[in-house]
Amino acid sequence: MDFWNLFVVALMPVLKVLLITVVGTLLALNRFGILKETARKNLNTMVFFVFAPALVYSSLAERITLRSMVMLWFMPLNVLLTFIIGTIFGWLLVKIIRVPHDLQGLVLGCCAAGNLGNLPLIIVPAVCKENSPFGDVDVCYKNGVAYASLSMALGSFCIWTYVYNIVRIYSHKITNEVKVDDSAMNPVSASTTETDPENVSTCSTGELVIVDNRSQTKDHVKQFEIACTVPDGQAKVPKKEKIMKQLKILAEKINLKVLFAPATIATIVGLTIGIVPQFRKLLVGNNAPLHVVQDSVVMLGDAGIPAMTLLVGANLIKGLKGIRKQLPLVVGITSVRFIALPAIGIGIIKGAIHFGLIHPDPLYQFLLLLQFALPPAVNISTFTQLFGAGEGECSVIMLATYSCAAVSLTLWCTFFMWLVL
Repeated sequence: MDFWNLFVVALMPVLKVLLITVVGTLLALNRFGILKETARKNLNTMVFFVFAPALVYSSLAERITLRSMVMLWFMPLNVLLTFIIGTIFGWLLVKIIRVPHDLQGLVLGCCAAGNLGNLPLIIVPAVCKENSPFGDVDVCYKNGVAYASLSMALGSFCIWTYVYNIVRIYSHKITNEVKVDDSAMNPVSASTTETDPENVSTCSTGELVIVDNRSQTKDHVKQFEIACTVPDGQAKVPKKEKIMKQLKILAEKINLKVLFAPATIATIVGLTIGIVPQFRKLLVGNNAPLHVVQDSVVMLGDAGIPAMTLLVGANLIKGLKGIRKQLPLVVGITSVRFIALPAIGIGIIKGAIHFGLIHPDPLYQFLLLLQFALPPAVNISTFTQLFGAGEGECSVIMLATYSCAAVSLTLWCTFFMWLVL
């Protein structure tokens, strides 16, 4: 196919996303008042607890097998690279434009996490239906949904384990909690506590040990030493106890409960059923004894994509105000997500193809490239609402990036298809 035909093929799925997004924005306007703030919160709850987990589970259980997991081994690495490279660019952006502390988590999250969920699930299957440049329509559609489902599962896990905690740590609420805890540990010397809280808590309860037999009248300080002091380089406190304290501090910083978010649980269950043949025969397929359970979950999952896309449009209404104030943030994040990341992604994927690390399927390679060119993940808006850090700024960023994505995604999808075909 020539470049113009590829452009038309790439434009159609982006237009579908844009149209549904516009509907969500219109429904959120005061004139209609259908997706008001309360309705958005309720719909967001339904998406989080019902639609998204059902969509992830049903897609993985039906289309991911042990063989396909072996063939697609590079995708988890690719998703991880998008997060790592995005975080590096986000850190540079924070330093260059001097982002305030409470917004640094938002900037890092927007640069690191792309919308690996509903956008690939819309774009990739839709590309297969538009004159399918990747071969047979049915085969392309089946493989495309499987690739996009795995992308959504991996993205969901990384977002809830990595980006969630970045936004959480940089928010005002968490910063204040850490300061209060630090001052409570050692009100006399806050700087010592911040540098090594473990040593302070250990030393405060340590015993005094005589280390010098000289006369007590010469120097009382030299006669005694706190038990935690290590004059010969060997710790008095058992290593096991130190490790446990460090793990406890880490667990307090990172909310481990998010590892078991509904979408993450659905990922684990879906992969288990898809990979284990006994479970697959029991649930998947028209002849499966419990296929009615699978069909019911599929019906719930089908509502996930339009619901998530409507929410994107409804939440963008908040970003219509104050976009000029956040112009440096908008320009920086847009440049990272739509220029720097896709350019680096092309180099990574072409290098992996050259060394034979990627399954030789043009559709699979197209999705790997697409993962570098997506706008920020919608879940970041949820995180800012949870911690009250940068809600207005996040709305402005989402409005700007998703508006630019209509053009950027079309151009990049066209170029990616031309590159792999």
